[in-house]
Amino acid sequence: MTADHPTARRWRTLDTAAGGLALDLGLYAVSAIFAAITAVTSTLLPHRAWGTVATVGYLIAALAVVLQLILRRRGSASRLVGLPARWTVTGFVWASTALLPVLWQSVERATGRVDRAQEEVLVVEQAGARLLDHGTPYLGHDAIAALPHGEQLLGYTPYQPGMAMFGLPRALFDAAWTDARVWFSVGTALALALAVAALRSAHRAHPATTADADDRRGAALLRGVQAATVLPICALTLATGGDDLPVLALCLLALALAAADRPGRAGLAVGLAGALKLFAWPVALVLIVWGLTRRAGTRVAAGAIGLPVAALLPALLVDRDALIENVLRFPLGHGLVTSPAQSPFPGYLIATALPAGRLIAAALLVAAGLTIAVRLARRPPRTAVATALICGYGLLAAILLMPSTRFGYLLYPLALLTWAPALHRTTDASTVPVPGELSGRATSA
Repeated sequence: MTADHPTARRWRTLDTAAGGLALDLGLYAVSAIFAAITAVTSTLLPHRAWGTVATVGYLIAALAVVLQLILRRRGSASRLVGLPARWTVTGFVWASTALLPVLWQSVERATGRVDRAQEEVLVVEQAGARLLDHGTPYLGHDAIAALPHGEQLLGYTPYQPGMAMFGLPRALFDAAWTDARVWFSVGTALALALAVAALRSAHRAHPATTADADDRRGAALLRGVQAATVLPICALTLATGGDDLPVLALCLLALALAAADRPGRAGLAVGLAGALKLFAWPVALVLIVWGLTRRAGTRVAAGAIGLPVAALLPALLVDRDALIENVLRFPLGHGLVTSPAQSPFPGYLIATALPAGRLIAAALLVAAGLTIAVRLARRPPRTAVATALICGYGLLAAILLMPSTRFGYLLYPLALLTWAPALHRTTDASTVPVPGELSGRATSA
């Protein structure tokens, strides 16, 4: 699909309307509506608390963008309507719709509220305590079976061992600042800041030929950061659970480092993500293939594979069966209890509605994986842009086809696909890809 394709032209028109402010306004206005509905209708109390705070943050941001549009129309105060001002509004939105709810709910939880954290926060903190006491974050099958029936689900830790590090502060001190979400936020902010710095460094190394080209690259970077921070699916997840956000941010950092021609560091970043959660492993695989096209596959693989293996090894040596029970049996539906991740995507519907539905869904998932593997073998990604696109579309297919999944997992493909245009390094602004033409770039890269 070329830049002249109608879909690409429509997206570019929307994304650049009023200097990007029109889409900003739509994003914040729709997000405010979503947050308000969540505050009123959600059956999950941490979500309702998030919606109450986030609605105000999104509304203030929407009003700020309206003011920017008025100033732009009058042709005055250009410093208040340009890209730096848009970055400022984005920072405010993330602070008010994600970071503030994290702090608020953490403080309330520390004062005795038991309805201010989702189960994954408790699971990660318990994993940190077990790591400190026993050398492994996992309980074995028998230990989980001995728990009261209503607590067996919380006995499982379906993450990689590195995730327990976010629970260590709580294991040492019982305070608001040791809430796992606080450290998820710190990790996310640090990884995103490094990703932005890496891309800006790459842009300086490959300067644009025109000011307009430079503005378009900066706008693409801002849009990518918005997708990873202020979208409700990301802000809500960080405020109430949060474990997916540092994983996502590290994957984005890895892709940014790939765009900056730093394959070794890209491998380390995605390896850190893989030491936290399995969702990063497909990204690591695609990055290794990208590295092979640049004769840097070994450098990428050293971190991408080495760090997750190093994280797994102590848990494997301490209690191999506990590791298998938590990391393999439970996610595959063979634990003592079933995962609550049951969003009505095609894989879940097939698994629950058809005879042998779980086998059919698994077969479809394997078929999708094989299709991507063939794509990688025949046309390996040679750019960070193509790598991000394959990761985004691949994870989207996997999330839709998995028998057990969550709506919130969509933050991975949404952020990865929106991040792709920011990874472009060409000096010709006319070739900077936009979402309307990304699928075409992925197949031709």
